[in-house]
Amino acid sequence: MTKQNTVLEVKELVERFELKPHPEGGFYSETYRDPRQIQTSAGPRNASTAIYYLLDRGAYSAWHRIASDELWHFYAGAPLLIHVLDESGTLITHRLGNAMQAQDASFQISVPARHWFAAELEQPDTWALVGCTVAPGFEFSEFELAGTAQLLKLAPEHGELIQRLAAKGATSRTG
Repeated sequence: MTKQNTVLEVKELVERFELKPHPEGGFYSETYRDPRQIQTSAGPRNASTAIYYLLDRGAYSAWHRIASDELWHFYAGAPLLIHVLDESGTLITHRLGNAMQAQDASFQISVPARHWFAAELEQPDTWALVGCTVAPGFEFSEFELAGTAQLLKLAPEHGELIQRLAAKGATSRTG
């Protein structure tokens, strides 16, 4: 795959699926919002939501967390590394990709509610189209970008990774 082909494929995906820039990085388009409402501690929420999410050529999903569990699904392109920090600062890295082509890849991975996480392309000059399903449904009011200092305090031993995948200009909580 040449760099020119990658650019053309990404452009076609952005247009075909009407993807727009996401605050954490990459592009997205909401594809489903369950009309059923459920009661949560934060009030009523849609039962679930789903998006297409695209990362390309070195873009990454900056450290963030949401109030619900999130299931990531691999569709096309190259593998993603999804880094998850639990409440104690323990890091788990998942490889989301084509499980038929790589034994250590999974077609789906889950991120527990309220865990900090970030995603990046395994190979920076590639792209990946994935899906994310959130239940109870995603609301931007429950989306929080991490401050670098906040994560460094939680997991100082992962400082290089935390700083590399920090939100552009993030020095404190922004969400």
